[in-house]
Amino acid sequence: MQLLRNDCREFQRSRPLEHRYGIVGSSRAIAAVIRRIELVSATRSTVLITGETGTGKELVARAVHCARASANLPFIKVNCAAIPDALLESELFGHRKGAFTDATSARRGKFSLANGGSIFLDEIGTMNGGLQAKLLRVLQEREVEPLGAERPEPIDVRVIAATNSDLRRLVAEERFRDDLYYRLHIVPIAVPPLRERLEDIPMLVKHFVHKHAVRAGKPVLSVDDDAISFLQTSHWPGNIRELENVIERAVVLTTGAAITRDAMLIEPAAAPRSTSIPSLKLHQNVEWIERETIRQALEMSTAKGQAARLMGISPRALSHYLGKYPSLDRPTAG
Repeated sequence: MQLLRNDCREFQRSRPLEHRYGIVGSSRAIAAVIRRIELVSATRSTVLITGETGTGKELVARAVHCARASANLPFIKVNCAAIPDALLESELFGHRKGAFTDATSARRGKFSLANGGSIFLDEIGTMNGGLQAKLLRVLQEREVEPLGAERPEPIDVRVIAATNSDLRRLVAEERFRDDLYYRLHIVPIAVPPLRERLEDIPMLVKHFVHKHAVRAGKPVLSVDDDAISFLQTSHWPGNIRELENVIERAVVLTTGAAITRDAMLIEPAAAPRSTSIPSLKLHQNVEWIERETIRQALEMSTAKGQAARLMGISPRALSHYLGKYPSLDRPTAG
């Protein structure tokens, strides 16, 4: 826990916008995320972080927690996808001695350990229906009931959930409770994929080059302009995580004073595709087409009403889509 508290003190230090709360970038998309973090951090509201794999959802969750004045309080992370269903209930809520066959002693759950601070439920979309019902009760009643306990225990915990799934689609498919979705969706934070913030790549590259050069015990290298340009033309399905891997590999393999384009070894699957769609996943393609259509219409317009007319939809429908993709929203004449 002490390590996290040190991280929080580091996050709280005065930093320029392009490196605030450990989040590197100054694009409009990432600035919107930082503004949302700062607004929600002063409250105890539940936060739902959405975004593709590798976009930095855990970093955003830590920033929400650490930006608070009481950031020395606990931050407990639970990866719901990494724990078998049979163990997750005990992991979250704890148990009393003798609650089940192997319960030879009492154990506090993650919610109890997070009391006073925050609990980060990563991959919330993988949670089964029974646990969803129990989590809903925690959010409604602000209490947990350990397995085998005679009575529930009150808790004061901020819940921060994250998912790379479309929870609304899971609700429609009856794989996720709609009442739990609405309880989680109090303050949404959508983390943009790297392809929607390509202008941040030079800053990210500089950050990762310094990080991995220090780790490798090598002098900090410069990066050729053509290498940066090459990185900005890639699609990055693995997002920030993939970019960091590419930079770490380049730092290790470079023997000169500068990293060149030749050192940027990107897996073939990450290269720009010859088709006009980003993947063979239907749902991802639909969202990609929606985002690209809205982005182009906004770029061609001086007002949101004009953008809506270009797309053949009503201003109200456009407002719905901008709520779905908040990183695309920008001030206009209306």
